[in-house]
Amino acid sequence: MAAHPKIAFIGAGSTVFMKNIVGDVLQRPALSCATIALMDINPQRLEESAVVVNKLISTLGAQAKAETYSDQKKALANADFVVVAFQIGGYEPCTVTDFEVPKKYGLRQTIADTLGVGGIMRGLRTVPHLWKICEDMRAVCPSAIMLQYVNPMAINTWAIAEKYPDIKQVGLCHSVQGTAMELAHDLDIPYEEIRYRSAGINHMAFFLTFEHRQKDGSYRNLYPDLHRAYREGRAPKPGWNPRCPNKVRYEMLKRLGYFVTESSEHFAEYTPYFIKEGREDLIEKFGIPLDEYPKRCIEQIERWKGQAEAYRSADKIEVESSKEYASSIINSVWTGEPSVIYGNLRNNGCITSLPENCAAEVPCLVDASGIQPTFIGDLPPQLTALMRTNINVQELTVQALMTENREHIYHAAMMDPHTAAELDLDQIWSLVDDLLDAHDTWLPDWARSTRKARVA
Repeated sequence: MAAHPKIAFIGAGSTVFMKNIVGDVLQRPALSCATIALMDINPQRLEESAVVVNKLISTLGAQAKAETYSDQKKALANADFVVVAFQIGGYEPCTVTDFEVPKKYGLRQTIADTLGVGGIMRGLRTVPHLWKICEDMRAVCPSAIMLQYVNPMAINTWAIAEKYPDIKQVGLCHSVQGTAMELAHDLDIPYEEIRYRSAGINHMAFFLTFEHRQKDGSYRNLYPDLHRAYREGRAPKPGWNPRCPNKVRYEMLKRLGYFVTESSEHFAEYTPYFIKEGREDLIEKFGIPLDEYPKRCIEQIERWKGQAEAYRSADKIEVESSKEYASSIINSVWTGEPSVIYGNLRNNGCITSLPENCAAEVPCLVDASGIQPTFIGDLPPQLTALMRTNINVQELTVQALMTENREHIYHAAMMDPHTAAELDLDQIWSLVDDLLDAHDTWLPDWARSTRKARVA
């Protein structure tokens, strides 16, 4: 074991995200001498990220070292941890395509990066590149742990586990802790006094318990408070996301009895209930922000132009702790100091009411032995049933990738709850044709030129 860890960032041009992770890492004494290997295919963004990391090192007085690479395999050589954060095809053209083509069929989306036709297409674009990272890890850092922050998280995690079961990996999201903070905000309770347990699949996990620590050390169930606050119009409180009032999740709490961990703008497109052609009353009632992800992308691109120049000219960079799990995992594995995170891994019986091979999101103990998921057992049947509608889409997308069977792409779209609620079978097949043709250069060879292959 080396004296100091090497942490490779694949997709280091995601500078703001990378800054948060590196800032967290360098604030931990055991990690302050780490080697930070930055890799990206965009030379400008890579250089900007290197500037930021070196100024973080200077600001914190750390002894870390930053290295830059355009070659993925060289960046991964002898790495202990591999942080992955990239978007194949970017905002333009791929994200724009994922929104604009479905609109021609009357199919509207909010985020389109996890499920639905947008999530399926992103999975087809993304998984082959994740597999390339796995192949390189086998060759130059087989013992490293991949910390995977790429959407569609569940599809990615499932596909890696299927093809590269020897690669140690965990899919990471901030939805569990972020939602717990949001609910604490809605109830005017300090987050530090909240205790919870969540389980499910990424972006569709639910709080099985959500409690408030009392002065005598006991814990009080907060679900009655959440129900009452929604019924009386006191929750959700405004301010968390100004474009989405978060009513979708509270409505699902009312119907299912449990609160889901991913945002209302996401959840609205994972189900068939909220986005419907000709039902603008639903859009208005629940405040659903259609085309939310493209709007965020445009805002982030504009904001980055000023941020990049500010970082370049600054002597020091302000460092705050983020809510991401990466540094906690790296610290626990490196030092043996235990921590608990929520991670996405192959289910392997942790949630007994879900398939063995799906990607489950459960609490995990992390220490020198690695990332160890905890046993949950059966979920409430209504939650299991809802998750299965999403798992169907994930499984068929993974099967398409594993078997290179193009027909499973259509099957995945056919099973998607939102798509099936809006379009008939001929429309779904035609939409998938259009998306595959539009994404042609970004897809693996077997998925290209769909119409020509079928006509021939």
